[in-house]
Amino acid sequence: MKFMGHPIHPMLVVFPLGLLATSLGFDVGYLVTGNSELAIVSYWMISAGIIGGLLAAIFGAIDWWGIPANTRAKAIGLWHGLGNVVVLLLFVGSWYLRRGAVYYEPSSAAITLSCFGVGLALITGWLGAELVDRMAIGVDEGAHADSPNSLSGRPASEQDRAHAARSPRSSRA
Repeated sequence: MKFMGHPIHPMLVVFPLGLLATSLGFDVGYLVTGNSELAIVSYWMISAGIIGGLLAAIFGAIDWWGIPANTRAKAIGLWHGLGNVVVLLLFVGSWYLRRGAVYYEPSSAAITLSCFGVGLALITGWLGAELVDRMAIGVDEGAHADSPNSLSGRPASEQDRAHAARSPRSSRA
C-alpha cells in the first residue's frame, strides 16, 4: 500500500522501533541513576511504541497479502510479521508489569522482556530490510520476490533455479 508513490509500512515502522528501543535506554538510565522520571518516560515510550506498532502492522499485513504466493519473499514476510507480533507482545508484557508500580518503575522481569523485545526487533528488522532492500518488495512492480539471501553472496537478480523453472514470471525476471 502506497501514499504519494511511497510504501506506507516502511514509513511507519521507524516510530515504534525507535520508541521501543529507546525505552530500554531510559530503563538503563533509570537503573544507573535511580531517577524515576526516566522510568516514567520509558513507560510512555512503550505505550506509544505499541500503538505505533499496531498501526504499522495493519499496513504490513496489507503489503504481505500483495506478495506473490510461493515465493521466498512471502515466507520472509511471514517470519517478519510474526516476529514483530512477538516483539509487540513482549513490550505489552513489559508495559503491563510497570502499570501498578510507583512512577512506573520497571521490575527486572519488565526490563528482561524489553531486552528480548529489542533483540528480536533487530532480527525482524533485518528480515524487513531483506524484503525491501534485497527483494525490492514494495519498491516497484517486477520485484525480485525470489532473490537469494543477502548473506549468500549471490546477486539479487539471481532467482532460485527450482522456483524460476516452474514460475510463469520466470520469462520476465
